[in-house]
Parts: sequence; C-alpha cells; structure tokens
Amino acid sequence: MYSNRYERSKPNPVSLTAAIGINAVLVGALLFSAPDIATHIEKSFTGYDVPITPPPEPVKPEPVKEMKATTSPREPLIVTPIPEVPTLPPVNPTVGTVEIPNVPPVDLGSSSTGAGTGPVVTPDPPKPAPIVIGAEPDPRATFQPDYPPAERRLGNEGTVTVRVLVGTDGRVKAVERVRAENDAFYDATRRQALSRWRFRPATRDGVPYETWRTMTVRFVLQDG
Repeated sequence: MYSNRYERSKPNPVSLTAAIGINAVLVGALLFSAPDIATHIEKSFTGYDVPITPPPEPVKPEPVKEMKATTSPREPLIVTPIPEVPTLPPVNPTVGTVEIPNVPPVDLGSSSTGAGTGPVVTPDPPKPAPIVIGAEPDPRATFQPDYPPAERRLGNEGTVTVRVLVGTDGRVKAVERVRAENDAFYDATRRQALSRWRFRPATRDGVPYETWRTMTVRFVLQDG
C-alpha cells in the first residue's frame, strides 16, 4: 500500500524547541550589546537653515502677432497706343504731268514808288473824340441863399460846400453835403439850390446829360 506523497508532514516538537532556543539566545545577545553600541552615538544635534535661492520665474514668451499679408492691388496695365505717323511723300516724286489752274493776277495797288495800277484802299480815319461841355451856372439865377436870422443875430459867418446833380433841364435834382459850418447854413443852401439854382446842362456832342457839380456858398455879414 503506497503512502500519499502529497500529504503534509507533521512538525517535529524537538526541532521546534531547538529553533526557539537559538532565537532566544540571539535576541539576548543583542539586548546586552545594545548599550555599548548606543554609547558611541552623540546625543546632541545642532541644525541650521541653509538659504536656498529660489529659482527665477520663467519668462513668459511674448505673444506672436499674427502678420497679415498685405497684398497691394495690382495696378492696371496702361497700354499707350502708338500714334500713326502719316507717310510723307517721297523727296523726289515721280515726274508727271500736272495741270496748274489759271490764277488771275493780284493787283496790289500802287506803292510808294508809284508801281501798280489798281485802286488804292484808304483806311477809315479815326473817329474824333466827343465834345463834352460841363454844366455851367446860369447867370440869371440867384445862388446866394437867405442869411439865417439866428446866425445873423449871433454874428456867425460860415461856408457851405455841396454837390448837386444837374438834370438835362438845368434844374438841381439832388443835393449832397460835403462841408458846412453848421446845420442852419446847410439847410438854407439846400433850399436855395432845389428852388432857385439853374444851370446850363452838360452836353456830349450837343446832347444834354445829367452830371454832378460841386458848389461853395459863403455867408458873410456886411456892415451897415
């Protein structure tokens, strides 16, 4: 009858006791030798901090700008047409028969030497300048105005200069003040000019036309 080779063998009590004893001896030897080993270890320990330079911050890369391709529009191609050059006639043309029309002779008239038999063309003489005659005072008219009574009592004298527009009939149509000592003298002169002043009207080649004329009146007190 065969024994089962795979059957687990039972532990031997003697071997187990011997192993335990050997282990106990080793542990005891270690315990007794431990104080001698510990005496050689220094119990004091001094620590200090070692400064560590922090690493530099990483440099941030600059953002890359997108470069847009700029494309300039193509310029249109300008084509300049070549002008046509007219063909010149040859220097030595072919000799042929050419009919020449009959041209009547031109009479240039007589010259300073008396040559020529045609009529002499005389240019028109220049027109004479027009004859202009300005307006003149009519000697029959009264030009001196009445002396203002207030100015006479005060003994004031003065001079008045005015511009008058003389019409085609010789009468004064407008009066403009140029210079006057006071308003009383000017008002008296204006009234006299519009009512009593008369002129021979200005003429251009005998035709009357309106014109301006400057007149001066003096107010002077007379003794007596």
